Amino acid sequence: MSVLGIGISYGLATLFAMFSGMPIAFALGAVAVVFMAIYMPTASLDTVTQNVYEEMASITLLSIPLFILKGAAIGKSRAGQDLYSALHAWLHRVPGGLGVANVFACALFAAMAGSSPATCSAIGSAGIPEMRKRGYSGGFAAGIIAAGGTLGILLPPSITMILFAVASEKSLGRLFLAGIGPGLLLVTLFGVYAVYRFRKEYAAARAAYDATGADSAILQRDEFTMADRFNALPRVLPFVLLLTGVMIALYGGYATPSETAGLGGLLALGLIALIYSVWRPSDLEPILKSTIRELTMLMMIIGMSLLYSYVMSYLHISQSAAEAIVAMHLPRWELLVAILLMVVVLGFFLPPVSIILMTAPIILPPLRAANFDIIWFGVVMTIVMEMGLIHPPVGLNIFVIRNVAPDIPLSEVIWGTLPFVLLMMLAVLLLCFFPGISTWLPNLVMGPEGAR
Repeated sequence: MSVLGIGISYGLATLFAMFSGMPIAFALGAVAVVFMAIYMPTASLDTVTQNVYEEMASITLLSIPLFILKGAAIGKSRAGQDLYSALHAWLHRVPGGLGVANVFACALFAAMAGSSPATCSAIGSAGIPEMRKRGYSGGFAAGIIAAGGTLGILLPPSITMILFAVASEKSLGRLFLAGIGPGLLLVTLFGVYAVYRFRKEYAAARAAYDATGADSAILQRDEFTMADRFNALPRVLPFVLLLTGVMIALYGGYATPSETAGLGGLLALGLIALIYSVWRPSDLEPILKSTIRELTMLMMIIGMSLLYSYVMSYLHISQSAAEAIVAMHLPRWELLVAILLMVVVLGFFLPPVSIILMTAPIILPPLRAANFDIIWFGVVMTIVMEMGLIHPPVGLNIFVIRNVAPDIPLSEVIWGTLPFVLLMMLAVLLLCFFPGISTWLPNLVMGPEGAR
């Protein structure tokens, strides 16, 4: 069979396995093993475990379980709720301040956890009930948390960016720094939209009150004294110190990414032990269980995705796909659009981890040939994959929100996230026209790429 025929059958078999309801890791692994048995030497089946081990034997991947531990330590304690409450106390005078507080809480938590589902769960469990209680519509409240949670794969430390650094063989520190500017851009866009949407819902509630006398909770305002605000500061400062300490260790050259992840995990455990007295085995049990559960799922997906990519490469599927894209001789920007559209379509069905590991061998060679900055592209691709987290049919964050707030209909959640998808598209366009948004910070801190 020709490479084209093998490639088409490989893709169709993958889609069939995915739609069968099989877990993603087992679907990818099963397809890879079946095609190894059919098209590769029989002896190759004896090396499946060896191949998976060799592909995963990366010191960079070691940082993933440690970052997951850090996120679980904060997410499974009262830390997330306290962080959100403190931000609300300071932002309550801003129109839509509660929504803006949730955006900032998601950003800060994402910068400590590195995981989108963890951010959604930790901030959403406190933020959504508070917004609903104050009259925010269900779709608005769910959209803010679902979109804010996506920042977990953009703001460092990001597990997705760790994998992109491995796949592209680029500096993880430079990639982390490149995500900060676009991350702050998205925080700003989300915050501005939260203010706009609040004003719109507030005006509708005011018009209904003037016409019928029907009162709404959104018309009421919370009041915090200056003493209340300053009393809330101690809830935020430890997490700012944690984030600052991790960033100084990483970008100051004092620790490698893996060592920084370990430092962050230990600091997070020490933080919740000192502030929340979470140190007994019964207190630590849910944290360790959550870490092991998420880590096992994630590492299985990574291992099977790497095996899947290895089989693609051995059968020359990825090389042929890259050659076909190059042979089309698309102008560089049309090439970028075609690749990003492919990532969007894959985002309908796959999580970011699988997308990166499955597509990197195909898309990176043509992008390098077109002289695109791979670090810049990693940031753009991450934002595009963020969209996949909040649009159906998979939309992982959508289902996390459904677990956190089961009283909000799924249709409301989906409609509530769509404006944020459009804002992410706007961010991608801005990055295309102004690439310096992502490149200025790594160039400032680490110098131009290739200068060292």
